[in-house]
Amino acid sequence: MKKIMTGNEAIAYGAYMNGVRVGSAYPGTPSTEILESFAGYPHVFAEWAPNEKVALDVGIGAAYAGTRAMVAMKHVGVNVAADSLFYVVYTGLKGGLVIVTADDPNMHSSQNEQDNRNYAKFAKLPMLEPSDSEEAKQFVGLALEMSEKFDTPVMLRSVTRLSHSSSPVEVSKEGPPLPPEDLPLYERNIQKYVMVPANARLRHPLIEARLKKLAEYAETLPVNRIEPGDDTLGIIAAGAAYQYAREVFPEATFLKLGMVYPLPEKMIRKFAAGVEKILVVEELDPFFEEQIRLMGIEVRGKDVFPVIGELTPNLIRKYTAKAGLLGENSYKNKVAATDSNPDILPIRPPMLCPGCGHRGLFHVLREADVVVFGDIGCYALGAAPPLSAVHTCGCMGASVGVAHGVSKAGVQDRIVAVIGDSTFFHAGIHPLINTLYNGSSVTTIITDNSITAMTGHQQHPGTGITLQKQQTKAVNLEQLVRGIGFEKIDTCDPYDLDNLSQVLEDHLASEQPSVIIAKRSCVLYTREKDEPPQVDPEECTDCGTCLELGCSPLLQEEGYVRIDPLLCNGCGLCIQVCPVGAITRE
Repeated sequence: MKKIMTGNEAIAYGAYMNGVRVGSAYPGTPSTEILESFAGYPHVFAEWAPNEKVALDVGIGAAYAGTRAMVAMKHVGVNVAADSLFYVVYTGLKGGLVIVTADDPNMHSSQNEQDNRNYAKFAKLPMLEPSDSEEAKQFVGLALEMSEKFDTPVMLRSVTRLSHSSSPVEVSKEGPPLPPEDLPLYERNIQKYVMVPANARLRHPLIEARLKKLAEYAETLPVNRIEPGDDTLGIIAAGAAYQYAREVFPEATFLKLGMVYPLPEKMIRKFAAGVEKILVVEELDPFFEEQIRLMGIEVRGKDVFPVIGELTPNLIRKYTAKAGLLGENSYKNKVAATDSNPDILPIRPPMLCPGCGHRGLFHVLREADVVVFGDIGCYALGAAPPLSAVHTCGCMGASVGVAHGVSKAGVQDRIVAVIGDSTFFHAGIHPLINTLYNGSSVTTIITDNSITAMTGHQQHPGTGITLQKQQTKAVNLEQLVRGIGFEKIDTCDPYDLDNLSQVLEDHLASEQPSVIIAKRSCVLYTREKDEPPQVDPEECTDCGTCLELGCSPLLQEEGYVRIDPLLCNGCGLCIQVCPVGAITRE
């Protein structure tokens, strides 16, 4: 029986059907739905961890105990988890562990475009890359088998197009066998699992020997295969890029790689000997190309394709035609038949939702003329016009540490750090401690919307609800900050602009590090709505002050502003900023 699944759903199903019983992750597009889907299966434990390193340590612990485990994260999450990734490659495991990295070519929802195939080489562990949902399901099982066979974690790489695209998956009417009720006693092996230098030195030669065995194993894997065709052109590809290249060059000979590290050198040499020229089709870094060139095999790759952005069938046609590898007429005919001419589509810039509490905060910050050090989350949209009130945004938790550094540099500007509640739990606590410990006068504003909003309303330690909908202890932000040692703390409603402005001025005038918690639940999550205000056209002077809120229900007509009642949430911010009282609830 077949079922249409996204790549993320297929990964979750593959984990369940192959005996994974513990799953941990931090939500991040394009990986979020993996754990959300996995959590719905019976007899499994699934959790949102505060960050990716914690999630990986949880998965490692489960695998140490002998249970199969899966950890999922987006590509930049591996940076957070890297410390744990490198040590677990040394220790090895008892149960299988698959680590899913969902890369984001073209940066649909990310701050960079890193190619995490490099992590496999860097950390010295195997990596698999599926090209459709069926392979995504199958490769999870293969990864777990490899993990247990070679005593190593295995990375499974997805990309946005695979994660969110759907294709048929073979499903079983029956679930996997029930897990044993009790595991055997924990295996106490100090030399294997305690990575002090003396033990780590003994483990490193085993890692190098394992890589050689994995390379030999790659030669035998059916997921690495030569697909015969016209021998004038041979194409090496993996993952989504393989699907694109297959569409453009249906007659070519292909080396389809499912295991992308370590590479099967003998298979590559055999493939090269059977074709006249070789084209490597891969997104982002020349990962395959560089390794194949080191084998002494001449290939074309990044001289044809860019190192930036996603590939598509049309782009492959364009670049290969330009390089003389595809007939020019063929390229033009194909593009004419398939090009959607996206240039004529109107651009819709991202914006804060109607009624978002962040809007009131950024209005106050802009009016106060402060430099705002931002972070990753919905509130990063405060950088967009007309608010234009966020001046830096780097990575999770960076806002507080960067603001502290700027303050110590001695600038004359008034500065604040802004960070969301979920991001604060992820990576904001330590830099906040640093501002207290090292005597900074930075004011940190925690925008508490009581959910992980940007990735689709996932729970976090402050909500009191787990991924599997269990009630638990909610971490109180104000108590946590007071427990750290902060004395100047205020909790404000960002809908109340006057009070928020007064509190902000009080904190900015203080010489001590302080925290403001701007608390207003995400309106898309709570679905709260009040009566829309009304605009009196005769009183409105069309001054544009309300439009500076950047709220989409506010529409400028000829000579006045009106409010779209279907879009308006009724937050009332426009009433508070109107200088002539033309906007009321009457």
